[in-house]
Amino acid sequence: MQAALLGLVQGVTEFLPVSSSAHLILARAFFGFDGDKFGLAFDVACHVGTLIAVLLYFRQDLARMIAAVPRFNAASDDDSRLIVLLVVGTLPAVVAGLAFRHLIEALRTPAVAAVTLALGAVLFFVAERGAKTRGDRSLTIMEALLIGGAQALALVPGVSRSGATITVALLLGLRRTDAARFIFLLAIPAILGAAASEAPKLLKAGVDGGASLIVIGVVASAIVGYAAVKFFVRYLGNHSLAVFAWYRIALAATVVVWLYAVAAP
Repeated sequence: MQAALLGLVQGVTEFLPVSSSAHLILARAFFGFDGDKFGLAFDVACHVGTLIAVLLYFRQDLARMIAAVPRFNAASDDDSRLIVLLVVGTLPAVVAGLAFRHLIEALRTPAVAAVTLALGAVLFFVAERGAKTRGDRSLTIMEALLIGGAQALALVPGVSRSGATITVALLLGLRRTDAARFIFLLAIPAILGAAASEAPKLLKAGVDGGASLIVIGVVASAIVGYAAVKFFVRYLGNHSLAVFAWYRIALAATVVVWLYAVAAP
């Protein structure tokens, strides 16, 4: 039941700009779940479930990019150019993940999540200002790198991968649906990389009898994740990020109150 609950939390929050890592950390803290059974390796396993969801949802886009590989020409072919933009946008997360791996582990606390949730909410309101008229095909290499930098920053719990990248994309003037499409495609290699880096822990968990928990988490996050990405892409087409900003502020305030209550004598 705990694995299923965390899988559902991951599936709902991975694609919404509210930070899945923060919700998993807070769920474990609030309900007292076993940190060894449901640590970073379990989080990554749940991310694999959401990876399956995004692969299924964007299967047509992925098929076009795969078909573009034999005729690769970034100068004249949109799908080839999109591949280049995604590769460039992935680089910051790879570098940050390798360079700051241990620091990222140390930051996985409710207090850090509360601060980053609140800061992210403020940036949502800022990002909503200005016109959003550009398509994702108009992105430059430097802009893709900038969005990739936001994705790297999302390694800190509470920042939110989709929240950070959608904020930068909107600040660059991308239309909402185009921004959502690009950031979700950009998430695919990042999640693959995280899963590959945690593969030894996932295998050890299976050997130690935790395989069933991982499977439950993956299945739950995949099913709910597909529904979440479908909802968010459609929602973002006609709505602002305000509701998610206010939710993040409310959650951050709740965490602060909870931390104060726990610390109080």
